[in-house]
Amino acid sequence: MTGPGPLCAAAGPGDRPRPAPSRGTTMRIHGIDHVEYYVGDIARSAASLCDAFGFRVHGIRGGPDGDPAAERSLLLRQGQIQILLTSGQSTGPAADYVRRHGDGIAVIAFATDDLQATFDEIVAAGGPAIAAPEFAAADGCRVGTAVVSGFGDVVHKLVERSGPADEFAPGRIKMTAAPPDDGLVTVIDHVAACLPAGELDATVSFYHSVFGLDQIYDERIEIGGQAMLSKVVQDHSGTVTFTLIEPDLSRERGQIDEFLAAHGGAGVQHLALRTSDIAGAIRTMSGRGVEFLTAPPDYFASLQRRLGSLAIPVARLQELNILADRDRWGQMFQIFSRSTHERRTFFIELIERQGALTFGSRNIKALYEALEEQRAAESQLT
Repeated sequence: MTGPGPLCAAAGPGDRPRPAPSRGTTMRIHGIDHVEYYVGDIARSAASLCDAFGFRVHGIRGGPDGDPAAERSLLLRQGQIQILLTSGQSTGPAADYVRRHGDGIAVIAFATDDLQATFDEIVAAGGPAIAAPEFAAADGCRVGTAVVSGFGDVVHKLVERSGPADEFAPGRIKMTAAPPDDGLVTVIDHVAACLPAGELDATVSFYHSVFGLDQIYDERIEIGGQAMLSKVVQDHSGTVTFTLIEPDLSRERGQIDEFLAAHGGAGVQHLALRTSDIAGAIRTMSGRGVEFLTAPPDYFASLQRRLGSLAIPVARLQELNILADRDRWGQMFQIFSRSTHERRTFFIELIERQGALTFGSRNIKALYEALEEQRAAESQLT
């Protein structure tokens, strides 16, 4: 499982060049192998991701004839993206997580070509170990895993795979035949997480010293009377990217504060999925019932004057509410789904990169303005 490729060879004011990697861990981690999404209703979650977003079920653990208290899992795939849905009826990690936080991304797994060495290096750098390396094999495929702590209640699984067989977790997930996916999305571009105020710098430092991720972006975002701080960390090859956000408590309470209260602490706010045709993906997903956030009213008025000629005409961008930006490498286009989470604490972003490597700062502000409009509209209904 490979990652999305380099995203931000440089970022931030003046497109400063990123520093050289300071540790060897980044050379052993080579992308996000999968994410595990703990859910209360696995059938409903799978139906949403498959019917609307184009994923397919490739593996199963547990079933209606098994222990009703045992965890169940479904492995969903599309392109190089792997999402493991897991639910627990009464006990276990998934059930406990959902009780505390609601449905959410609880495991972000990193691919590695040397599990033991990577695990040892992370632990030696101060990463708390949860589960030591262990291996399982089936049909010529050998898979090793270990688990270490991340931020909040999110943990990181380290995964080493070898052999030609298309196994995900031998002895745990039974692989099934699946029809071709829709090809709407291809890889995980980045993961965005909300952190309690005062934890941003410590979390950036943790990912740098333990996992070798460097800070490549730093921005303060102001929306009305509220403000938030955002920093992006990324491995040297650009295959693992986290956008980390904390609220500014010196300003009005806002949407990040509400996420933290509803989620019960730090957590993943959204997954950004890469697409090669954002307009086509939006039309397909919208036809299947996905609702997307609308851009601020004046966003498109100055878009062409600000960015010049774009690969997608401004009229189409406005029609589909697609945000656009450019850097010295190319153009990028983004849109964000409206959250259907019962706590409004998770949504999906679609992003198309036509050469662009960085994050559009104006788009980040536009996203949170759209989220603020959604928050204000929903508050009027309650």
